[in-house]
Amino acid sequence: MSGAERIVFGFHAVLARLRADPKSVLEVFLDESRRDARARDFAAQVERAGARLMRVPAARLDGLAGEGRHQGVVARIEGRSSRKTLEELLESIDGPPLLLVLDGITDPHNLGACLRVANAAGAHAVIAPKDHAAGINPTVSKVASGAAEITPYYMVTNLARTLAGLKERNIWIVGTDSSAAESLFSVRELPDSIAWVLGAEGSGMRRLTRESCDLLVRIPMAGAVESLNASVAAGICLFESVRRRNRGPL
Repeated sequence: MSGAERIVFGFHAVLARLRADPKSVLEVFLDESRRDARARDFAAQVERAGARLMRVPAARLDGLAGEGRHQGVVARIEGRSSRKTLEELLESIDGPPLLLVLDGITDPHNLGACLRVANAAGAHAVIAPKDHAAGINPTVSKVASGAAEITPYYMVTNLARTLAGLKERNIWIVGTDSSAAESLFSVRELPDSIAWVLGAEGSGMRRLTRESCDLLVRIPMAGAVESLNASVAAGICLFESVRRRNRGPL
């Protein structure tokens, strides 16, 4: 498999890629022992998309997916060579941008969950630094349940410089910090054009990232725990933006 190709597995991840970019799906492998309704429907969708379907022993799927839980479905795909750059994406957005910036999320399961919630909230893109983040891999695609194949994910060389570029487009940089003076739910000034910045659970954002923020807010915590999983925090922040856009602040 060339460097431009990768493996995705699981029904949601493979079908999402087929719907988003069927020409990029090189081969789809299906457990030959699966004859249930879900497998039959999946095979029909693969054939309608024009992708090559191969029924193979489960052992071959295990080898392709490694330790991942593939559900009897694995696909070999090629990378998107014509994906928009971040600048091109921002230019194409109709309306106020909603972005998620992840600083220090290195666990593939956390990244997959963040991509999933970003897609659910309608975020236009997820941004992370190249040197301090997880990349897209089969585990991320599986956990994201198809969102990794749809939601743009940009790994940038210099996160602080990227945030400065977003500011030049009048996009507010809002970070989450447990020690922030203002609560997410009580802060009155929260623009529609926004990039939410989350750091790693426990350590939070790096210093330069924190200093790049226009505003810091905290998520109110009523229980004994001190922090939330990154994807949970991302969901709270993104959907608060969605709520305010649709209904306005309380």
